[in-house]
Amino acid sequence: RVFFGYDSSDLDSDALELLQDQVAWLKQNSSVSVTIEGHCDERGTREYNLALGERRGNSVKEFLTSLGVDPGRLTVISYGKERPAAEGSTSEALSENRRAVLVVSGD
Repeated sequence: RVFFGYDSSDLDSDALELLQDQVAWLKQNSSVSVTIEGHCDERGTREYNLALGERRGNSVKEFLTSLGVDPGRLTVISYGKERPAAEGSTSEALSENRRAVLVVSGD
């Protein structure tokens, strides 16, 4: 999982480092495909958060493809605020919900 700042789809240095490790794994396992799920915290409208989740997923996809992962192996889906990882409105819960999750399928 990579995390995002409030109202942002920018990848920070921690996210870039994690994704670089995942690129290496994806290159070694070329038969798998990945769904990149974009998620948001509870703030904002449903429509806004679906669009923000899409931008977050696309940020991850663009970075992975820039390092050589075939874009045909990557699908982006946004869940907006519909699938929180943490319940509640604390700053910790909100930050945990602003994320992109890579779900691997295939061999």
